[in-house]
Amino acid sequence: MAHNPTEVLAGGVVLAAAIGFALYAGQAAGLSGADDNYELNASFRSLEGVQVGTDVRLAGVKIGTVTGVDLNPQTFRADTRFSVEEGIEIPDDSAVVISSEGLLGGNFVEIMPGGSPFAFAAGDSIEDTQGAVSLISLLVKFVAGSGDDS
Repeated sequence: MAHNPTEVLAGGVVLAAAIGFALYAGQAAGLSGADDNYELNASFRSLEGVQVGTDVRLAGVKIGTVTGVDLNPQTFRADTRFSVEEGIEIPDDSAVVISSEGLLGGNFVEIMPGGSPFAFAAGDSIEDTQGAVSLISLLVKFVAGSGDDS
């Protein structure tokens, strides 16, 4: 069973390209092994459209991702953990809002910075939160209210 050197070379090139693509895709998706983030927590009334891996943005720039979502059985709120890039200090009077990219776009977590000179530390909880607004429920309220011309 003799192997043609051209076939072996072509197989090696294909394998190298596949490995290169996998490494590039991992970096683009933020799966690199660098641990230069710190984690913050927040609790939301509604986390509709947000899941693990959703972007965390500040001024429209991605600064982290959602790393965990759990339902709190005592408060019936969505307890959320998210990472923030090291070196970005979030003022401790900031708010966290679930925002939408548009009518047809997905949701993301947006940090609305405050003006405090003090910053959150790793593991802190942000108390000022605003959950997702359901566009369907807004449309239903609008349509239901539009027939009332009194």
